[in-house]
Amino acid sequence: MELSTLEILEQLIAFKSVTPDDAGSLEYIENYINKLGGTCIYVNRNQTKNLIATIGNGNKIFAFAGHVDVVPSGDVAQWVSGNPFQLFMNNDDLIGRGVADMKGAIAAFMTAVQKFVQHHHANDYKIMLLLTSDEEGSAVDGTLLMVEYLQQNDTRLNYCLVGEPSCVNKLGDTIKVGRRGSLTGKVTIHGKQGHIAYPQLCKNPIHLFAPALAELSGYQWDNGNQFFPATSLQFANINSGLGVTNVIPGTLVADFNFRYNTEHSAEQLQQAVQSILDKFDFDYSLEWQHSAKPFLTEVGDLMKYSSQAIQEVCGITPEAKTDGGTSDGRFLIDVSDEIIEFGLRNASIHQINESTTLSDLNRLSDVYEQILGKLYI
Repeated sequence: MELSTLEILEQLIAFKSVTPDDAGSLEYIENYINKLGGTCIYVNRNQTKNLIATIGNGNKIFAFAGHVDVVPSGDVAQWVSGNPFQLFMNNDDLIGRGVADMKGAIAAFMTAVQKFVQHHHANDYKIMLLLTSDEEGSAVDGTLLMVEYLQQNDTRLNYCLVGEPSCVNKLGDTIKVGRRGSLTGKVTIHGKQGHIAYPQLCKNPIHLFAPALAELSGYQWDNGNQFFPATSLQFANINSGLGVTNVIPGTLVADFNFRYNTEHSAEQLQQAVQSILDKFDFDYSLEWQHSAKPFLTEVGDLMKYSSQAIQEVCGITPEAKTDGGTSDGRFLIDVSDEIIEFGLRNASIHQINESTTLSDLNRLSDVYEQILGKLYI
């Protein structure tokens, strides 16, 4: 018996798959794919499971990428259902941990594939699912590992669609065509501790860093470009002092993060920060962590046909955007000719009572099915 998207989502929500535990959800999807005539392999590491499923024998590869893991539910008592891992339906509203981010998109794609394969010969298409249980966490054992596997097996994706919740106000209003890079820095200012009544015997790192902080936080790194907003530098933490009022501290530590566009490389930003700090008379040390490079997809058939499908199903013309946080697209771009992100609305993701609607869920499945039909016409 064919399952509806709602029935599949209900099953997926019931798996308590908090990162990195898939809690049996990937085996459920594996069984579903096997019934459609597909094959599945696992590429696992540490506590993370990664499922690579393939349906069809064609030459052009379309891959749906996503994650079954979810963030913790928070205070269960605040969920209207009393159980965030039991799908709750109230008229058109669907509530449960992961309904939008992103088990809803996975369920929608599963039914889209189910309907698509019934009307197409297996030699005319090759559809892959790349699903991980480590996206909401460190991401070092998830999609990155699957990308390495594809590279080792000389597999390149013609089209890749990441099912992240991309839409804002209405299903179909946004397609993500890239993402900004993320570069985190930690600067330590080395001063000299001492009695606050004798500042001439000390070096106050707070005072030393203040003008550098002003210049860094006010600096215009660039003006953005056609697809990306301007690069942003934000300070997240500044720590100094012993918690008393009569001691000048010996050190100050500040954490900051760049969300940067394709106008820069990580190395250029690092050099720019160092040049600014070198202008000031203090001793410092820097540490860097580069977690994502910016990427922008090639605009081709995937974007064209996805926009057409959205217009036909949702009655709206999507905007191409690159805002938001990082996604696994930063890894998949290395093995994809074209890549986009398109999924449900993101207004409630990671929140108590995370929600979507049954209407959006069914429309999303229709969009995915039409994309497949247009690409494999």
